[in-house]
Amino acid sequence: MADLFGWWGQDLTILPNGDLLAVDGTIEGEQRVMRRLLTNPGDYIWQLEYGAGLPRYVGQPEQDDAISALIMSQMMLESAVAQSPLPSVSTTSITNGISTNIKYVDAETGDHAYLGFDVTP
Repeated sequence: MADLFGWWGQDLTILPNGDLLAVDGTIEGEQRVMRRLLTNPGDYIWQLEYGAGLPRYVGQPEQDDAISALIMSQMMLESAVAQSPLPSVSTTSITNGISTNIKYVDAETGDHAYLGFDVTP
């Protein structure tokens, strides 16, 4: 069963007929990865350890290696991410934020996926 289409921080998409847009495949996996990385641990009361909580690192002293390691560990917990080959993760501190680039293989489709995003306040 497909998930509902929803990028982090945006509303769900309603189709002209009133149905909610569903998503599957690589885009579904990308949305799941983003949700995992941007959710703070403890925010899901039924799964307290879910999430990397990347926004909490904004404004902290440079920790690029630690943040990359955190992202990698969370990626390996996500069912949408193939375990082999390993994902490639890089982070860079930017003014008022963190720039993140991730390459991985979607476990369901076998497609290569790329996520590049900035985490800012």
